[in-house]
Formats: sequence, structure tokens, C-alpha cells
Amino acid sequence: MWPWPRVLAHRCGGALAPENTLAGLAAAARSGCRGVEFDVMLAADHVPVLIHDETLERTTNGRGRVADTPWGALSRLDAGGWFDERFAGEPLPSLQDAAARCIELGLAVNLEIKPAAGFETETGQVAARVAVACWRDAALPPLLSSFSESALLAAAGEAPRLPRGLLVEQVPEDWRARCQRVGAVALHAHHDALDAGIVADVRAAGLWLACYTVNDPAHAAELFAWGVDCVITDHPDRVGVR
Repeated sequence: MWPWPRVLAHRCGGALAPENTLAGLAAAARSGCRGVEFDVMLAADHVPVLIHDETLERTTNGRGRVADTPWGALSRLDAGGWFDERFAGEPLPSLQDAAARCIELGLAVNLEIKPAAGFETETGQVAARVAVACWRDAALPPLLSSFSESALLAAAGEAPRLPRGLLVEQVPEDWRARCQRVGAVALHAHHDALDAGIVADVRAAGLWLACYTVNDPAHAAELFAWGVDCVITDHPDRVGVR
């Protein structure tokens, strides 16, 4: 059985709060959601921080590349005001901060390793190392996922016992071989790439299957009926079985 919640809030809180923030984790928990997905990238000094883009402009009041900015500067940015003035001053969290809050709130985690270009190996190693330390005593470990096979292989070398999922947009013909190569226990695909036959094939191969980003409750129900294990959504307050 899939051990994580069947519905995960996308980028911490989905559409309920600014993405990849502690405020998003709190919003997900208030909605009744029991699990979250979020993105982890490295600052210039290799501190793992929650952010999706390689650049700062879209979701903070900073400028430039995350990989060129040290954690001290990142920690002082406003990562909430762009979303709504109610969240002005909300900081970017480190992975350690987010892990502590998830454990406090009882939220399970799908940690997406989101390396900046050229930092795939380092990001996989650091994210896995910090995840092991943060969830050392947790009953349920985080599920590490990534589009980067290099990052997943690096994570496997650093923390072989942490489960891994291979992220894809379209389901490639060689999905079995690629999952086997990185030791993935799950395939994560865009929901538009799936049909009942693909789902059956993935499940028959002994893999779990998660899909993103599912915002229509009726489609979520259809995906679950096909045999999908998990949906990641911007609307954890609306979508489906938890």
C-alpha cells in the first residue's frame, strides 16, 4: 500500500498560500490535508532552501539566481507579499525549518529535489543528507522525487534507504528502465499523460504512481479509480480522498 497520503498539497499549500513557505504548510494542515509536496534547491553556500524557480523575481522581492545568493541573504527576503499583502514578510524557509514544521503539524512529505542547472549532484546529496537528519526519528520518511536522474542517483548514494520517485512530464517508452536505474519506487507523471492502460502497466511493474497537478475533483476520482496512488493538487481543500 502507498504509505503517504493520497492527496498532497502542491508546493506546500497549493493555492491557499504563497508557495514553498511555512505559511503554506499551515494552510495545508488547516484544510485537512495530511501531506505536502515542495521544492528544494541549494543556496550559494549549499544551504537547502524551499523554492521552485532558479531565479528569485517571481516569488520574492529579491533579484538574481538562487544558486548565486547565500542563505543569509535569502532568509531576509519577502516570499509572501507577491501572493497577498496578508503574507507580506513571509520568509523563504530552509529545508530544516520546513521539516521541523511538517513534523510538528503531522504532515507527510514529498520532497522534490529541484537543482539549479549544473548543481544536480550536489543538490541530490545535500537534500538527502539533510532529510535523513531531519526525519531520523519519524515513522514515515519523506519521498524524494526529481526530474533529474543525476540528482536521484546522488541522493541514493547519500541516503539509500530514503524512497525515491522519478518525475516525468510525459511517460517515456523506457520508463521501466529509467525507474530501475535510479532505484525508484514510484513514477510521478503529469495527469494529462495518463490513461487507464498506462496506470495499469505502471502498477503491474510494481511501482507506485503519483500524478500532478490535479485540480478537478472529478478527474481526481477518475485517476483513483484507474489505480493512481496519489494526486498532487493546488486545491487540497477541494480534492478527494485523504
